[in-house]
Amino acid sequence: MERITDNLYSGSGFSEWEIGDVTMILHNGVYHLFHLIIPNHDYIAHAVSKDGITWRRVKNALFVGDPGDWDDDMLWTMQVYEINNRFEMYYTGLQRKDRGVVSKIGLAVSDNLFDWEKVNDEVFPFGPRAPYYETYENNPRLWMSFRDPFRYDYEDKTFFLVCTRAAAGPVSRRGCVGLVQLMEKELIFHPPLHFPRMYDDVECPCVFELNGRHYLLGSIREDIKVRYWFAPDFMGEYHCFHNNVLLPQGNYAARIQKDGDYLLIYNFFYANGNVNALRIFPPPKQLETDERGRLVLKSYYRWDQMVIHTLVQNEMGSIITLFENPTAAFEQALDKWTCGSRSGYEVFVIQKSAPSFIWEGILAVEGMGKLGLVTDIDEEGSGYYYSFDVINSVVHLQSWGFNAANTRSNFIYNVLQDNIFHLKEEKEFHFRLIRYGNYIELAIDGIVKLSLIDYSYSGNGIGLYSASSTISLRSSTLKNLPVPESEYSNNH
Repeated sequence: MERITDNLYSGSGFSEWEIGDVTMILHNGVYHLFHLIIPNHDYIAHAVSKDGITWRRVKNALFVGDPGDWDDDMLWTMQVYEINNRFEMYYTGLQRKDRGVVSKIGLAVSDNLFDWEKVNDEVFPFGPRAPYYETYENNPRLWMSFRDPFRYDYEDKTFFLVCTRAAAGPVSRRGCVGLVQLMEKELIFHPPLHFPRMYDDVECPCVFELNGRHYLLGSIREDIKVRYWFAPDFMGEYHCFHNNVLLPQGNYAARIQKDGDYLLIYNFFYANGNVNALRIFPPPKQLETDERGRLVLKSYYRWDQMVIHTLVQNEMGSIITLFENPTAAFEQALDKWTCGSRSGYEVFVIQKSAPSFIWEGILAVEGMGKLGLVTDIDEEGSGYYYSFDVINSVVHLQSWGFNAANTRSNFIYNVLQDNIFHLKEEKEFHFRLIRYGNYIELAIDGIVKLSLIDYSYSGNGIGLYSASSTISLRSSTLKNLPVPESEYSNNH
């Protein structure tokens, strides 16, 4: 069995895809991560971090119940919430006698985030109720969704958002965000907070207020993306913009966490786009809004705190042309590189200054043709290609290279991720590219557009490429980052 190693947190043991849905809480300067263990779903794991990037496993938080208990089969998505100097974990449980058909919401409490005690009372556990939601008597899929709880306190009232399904509608489009209010020891089941009538489920819902609006997040299994909706107030009608994808494909189970003045979004990532492949917990991003109220992703503030050395553009070394295209030309000035090829393709390469780095600068293109960045490239041209379509405003990331294993198809070409972007000035933009271990993050004009993890390439070259275009790079810096720490390093 091939083993993939990564210094980013993956929770992997015998299986490469053990990490499941996640929740995070920041307490006394320590980040606490809780997550499911896939595929067994038999316990909820706990890890801690000093920076939200490097994690160390500690005492497991919660296990399935003993035979006969309401949660003796599996544990599913959870949320940890601090209230009155105590912590409550709302979690999803299944019972063996129900054969996985029924999911309910349970409660565990802790004084220190490490030792948890389950609570069974007149409220917990609870499941769905008619008339708004599918129940045991009305579930045409033959299994019920009533899971992924998220507590939200609003105007001195306590609500739970739940991944559940409306009682009527096309079977594959009933997924909604259920709303349950807790009053003393009584539950009030409201109509769905949002019923998009599009999806089988809206998983891991969460809601927050930012700059005068409420925003609702949901993870969608149909395309493995995180989407969002907005409303003027919490109980209002939720809408979406033309593009409501918040995190591109492969990112899933997103939740939010306040970190001082920052609002963080975190999730796990499906490597290779396969739900049964390696799952990793990548570094978080920051949530902000633009001038129209759309949610945008910003790079995590701690990246800048991690920089150990910075090279300005004239210190980055000499450019080489990788493919020796006779129509290619380049000019390397103090703070500006200009390069291009009249016909065909050329890659202009320098050597990266460290395995992990932040590379940023201003790219401009003249005339027609194609352009982009390359990283982790070798002498054969195998590596990552970041393609910018400045006419249609689309960025693609491809893993592209030589395939020695197949003489009839001697190439590898995979589109790993794509996204749209908007140019503030025609054919000119600022990029910020982070490579940390196997993590890749690309921001355009300050907004994160690509966020993924891939293991295909680790060559020493970075640079630009051109196909019938003339491009320039100016005001560029290359910042060295430390080598990612392993969970089992001696530094903890």
